[in-house]
Amino acid sequence: MALGVKHGRDYGDILTDLTAAVGRISDSYTFFEMEPLEWHSLSDEERVEVQEALAEDLFFALGNEPIITVGSAVVIYDAASHRINFLIGEEELDSVNLI
Repeated sequence: MALGVKHGRDYGDILTDLTAAVGRISDSYTFFEMEPLEWHSLSDEERVEVQEALAEDLFFALGNEPIITVGSAVVIYDAASHRINFLIGEEELDSVNLI
């Protein structure tokens, strides 16, 4: 069982940054096969909980699968630069440093 991506920063800090990055993907909820109406019916607190769960899933899944599609974005684990990059098209949406 994989332990996620290699990192030197505190996991809690990485998770906070990942959650914020996931929050910038306007249709990230589709990763959990939610419909827009379901997503928009959630409270702000519930949305943050869903985004944090997605961030955790990504952290561990990227250790096995370095490229994962999340809604209209692509999340890429770049082991060489110790970063997780969030892209929409060719444009970098965000990145999270792991060290």
